Order: sequence, then structure tokens, then C-alpha cells
Amino acid sequence: DLYRKVFVFRKDPSDAFVVLQAQLEQPLRNFTVCLRSYTDLTRPHSLFSYATKAQDNEILLFKPKPEEYRFYVGGKFVTFRVPEGRRDWEHVCASWESASGIAEFWLNGKPWPRKGLQRGYTVGATAAILLGQEQDSFGGGFDLYNSFSGELSDVYLWDTGLSPDKMRAAFLSLRLPPALLAWNSLSYEVKGDVVVKARLRE
Repeated sequence: DLYRKVFVFRKDPSDAFVVLQAQLEQPLRNFTVCLRSYTDLTRPHSLFSYATKAQDNEILLFKPKPEEYRFYVGGKFVTFRVPEGRRDWEHVCASWESASGIAEFWLNGKPWPRKGLQRGYTVGATAAILLGQEQDSFGGGFDLYNSFSGELSDVYLWDTGLSPDKMRAAFLSLRLPPALLAWNSLSYEVKGDVVVKARLRE
């Protein structure tokens, strides 16, 4: 249980990462991924990387620069432009629905304009899920200059699109529905220089 804890990725650039184990019974036609990050990086960095053998960017949350997030599904991406952070924690949620091809992006509890992405696509179930690196092959192929450095917390993955109420609940760390990956019951393995520490403030 990582309640009130964080992963600290200590080095920049880094070859460290955290492997997450999720029990996926079947391919995903809908999903929501949420996490909190705290970094002073201005170079590109990966936040959440979900790769299958067929597609290395099956699901990817990537920050190419401070005022931009990229959300990938099945190798295609949409860009969400954001105000440059005030060097504070940023909470992001991204959700996707195959039937409509609608991608939602929420930053600090507020929705951005929705975009279209990969309508009719299905996300593969046999996946390597990593924090801190961007996979260019299944479970590897890292570019150190896309690595994350800083603190990550509150990582979740659901096999549904969350309602606006639940998106706000995720931002506020309130009760959430059962998830494929849940921060308070996370099955993970640290690879390299990553330390679990108490969060410094609420």
C-alpha cells in the first residue's frame, strides 16, 4: 500500500524504471489512466508507458515540453497544450473510448477540450507497463533523454472511462472504483535508482 508515498526517481538522465503488474483479462476498449507527477524537467519525459509486442506506444502519457502533454493510443497521439506548471505537483487523467474514439484529458481536476483518437481500436492485453521510461520495444529500448526524473504518485489504470465526478475524485484523492492498477494496492518492481518515500506534503 503506497498511501501517502511517492516513487522518487533520483537521477537525471536515468536508466531506472518501475514495472507495474496488472491483471488484464481481455483487451481494452475503454480505459482511464491517472497519476501525479512532480518534476523540474524541461526536456521530454515519459510518465506512463504501456507496450504490447505489436505496439510499443499502445498507451503512453508523454510530456515533450513543459506546456504540452501527448496522449498516445495504439501508436497515434493527440496533443494537449497546458499552462506551464508552477513547479508544483500536476495531476493528470487521460481516458479513451474505442466506440467514439474520444480522448479526454484532465489536468488538476479540470477537463481540456476532447479530441478524436483511434476510433474502433482495441488495446492489447499482454502488456509491459512501466513508469519512468518510454518503451521503444516490449519492456525496453529506452532513450535516457526521455526518462523521468522527480516524484510520481497516485498511479491508477481503469478499464472504463471515468465519469467527471470520479475524475475530480481522483484529483482530490477520494474514494475510487476498483482499478486494474491502484496506488493503494500496487504490485510493482523497482529497477534501478528509484526510492519509495513519504510524500512531503498533502
